Amino acid sequence: MRIAEIYKSTQGEGLLTGAPSVFIRASGCNLRCWYCDTPFASWDPEGNDLGVDEVVAQVDEWDCPHVVITGGEPMLFSELIPLCAKLRSGGRHVTIETAGTLYLPVECDLMSVSPKFASSAPDRDAHHRWHHRHNDTRLRPEVVRQLIDQHPYQLKFVVDGRDDLDELQDFLVLIGDVDPGRVLLMPQGVEQTELALRSEWLRPYCEQHGYVFCPRKQIEWFGALRGT
Repeated sequence: MRIAEIYKSTQGEGLLTGAPSVFIRASGCNLRCWYCDTPFASWDPEGNDLGVDEVVAQVDEWDCPHVVITGGEPMLFSELIPLCAKLRSGGRHVTIETAGTLYLPVECDLMSVSPKFASSAPDRDAHHRWHHRHNDTRLRPEVVRQLIDQHPYQLKFVVDGRDDLDELQDFLVLIGDVDPGRVLLMPQGVEQTELALRSEWLRPYCEQHGYVFCPRKQIEWFGALRGT
């Protein structure tokens, strides 16, 4: 399993915001969001191939009950199955962060699914091949349904503009019964100013529809820094 980084920090997004966590970042992604804030795990993947035992040994260096497996896209790697099983057998709470386009029969305590809107696609002219590949594969409602039926879940949507909100409603209708208290809307951005501007209209929208507004607290705490 190719790993870009393993580090301890504080979860800044989602229902477990504030929980001290060890982050395992898989390197490699089947999508290419233009706003990706971890290009070293997607556009230009880097890292080392590590065995499951090697990853667990690094996690064990921290006395931390929460582990977040993120990416990139961790569902690209079949080693995720034994890795999650071993972490959970050791008493760890495991969150998997995925775009919800791929399925593996994994064990976890929280499946954090982040489907991508049309606004996430890379520029058509600059990245012609990836633009089409991204749009062709970014939504797999049947995979999302399978993941949220089998695990405790959160649906975490990155919202760039107001047009995304219509697409959100269409997608929620498409996948069927969903707890609105597990629908999290997060403003797109890596700077406090742009996050604040989107929050001005996104937060009231969440309140109106019973969704959870999801700030990017790690930007507030640390800035857009790797390893945080």
